This record gives sequence, C-alpha cells and structure tokens, in this order.
Amino acid sequence: MLQLLFTVIFAEMAVIIVLCFKTPLRKLVLMVLDRAKRGRGPVIVKTVGGTVSVVMLSYIFSMMMLKKRWIVDGNASLTDEILMAKNLLETTLMGGLLFLSLVIDKLHHYIKELRIRRKTMETAKKQGQGFEDVGGSDKVTALEEEIATLRARIKQLESD
Repeated sequence: MLQLLFTVIFAEMAVIIVLCFKTPLRKLVLMVLDRAKRGRGPVIVKTVGGTVSVVMLSYIFSMMMLKKRWIVDGNASLTDEILMAKNLLETTLMGGLLFLSLVIDKLHHYIKELRIRRKTMETAKKQGQGFEDVGGSDKVTALEEEIATLRARIKQLESD
C-alpha cells in the first residue's frame, strides 16, 4: 500500500510541476485532464476520492483506538508503536494524495480560465483596432467638429 501511495503522490507532483511551467508537455496534460473531466470521469474520480477518504478515516479511527489502549494500559507495546507509525504514515500519505488531487483540479481550472480570458482580450483588442482602422482619425475629427457646431447652434437657439 505504501508503494502505491508514494507512486501516486510522485505522479501528482510531476503533473503539478508540468502544469506550472509552460512547456509542450503542458498542452498534453491539459488535454488529458479535459478528457478525464468528460463523461464518466468525474464520477470515477469522486468514487476513488471517497474511497480514499473512507480508508483514511478508518486508519484515523484505528489510531484513536491504539491511543485509547495506551491510555488504559499505561504503556505501549512495540507492536502498538509500529502499528501507530504505519497508520500515521498511510494516513498522512492519503491526506497528501487528496490535497494534491485538489491542487491539480484547481490548477487545471485556473489555466483554462486564464486561456479563455486571454482569448477574449485578444478579440477585444482586434475589434478595437478594427474600429480605429476603419474610421481613422479623419472621421473622428470630422465628428468632433460637427458636435462642436451643433453645440454652438444649441447655445444660439437657447439665447434667442
């Protein structure tokens, strides 16, 4: 069990590092995460996360029972100490696994959000440039002059 937990944690750490830096591998990981979040993927992830949480709570309960036995007996046997250390290690690894999976999920979400925002900013800039290129400054100055003459006419009509 420990080897599996360590392997999964190191794999999650590698995914986080890949997501943090813009490399060609990042696009591949993002594509895999996008596809994993479609269809039955979220149900599977929630099931695995729930199972890991239940097992982690079981280990925590086991540690509490060992601690209770230590309090009642007054001393701890060597076997109890080894069991406590093993349970503590596995509980810590499972908690780390759940935390890193949450970090991966949020990183994926923020990267997608950032990509969408950048695209909208680029399109807004292109549209802004398109409006400037179409009209040019000649039309703007002509419209400003027309506004000034209309304001002068309004003032003249108000004074009459």
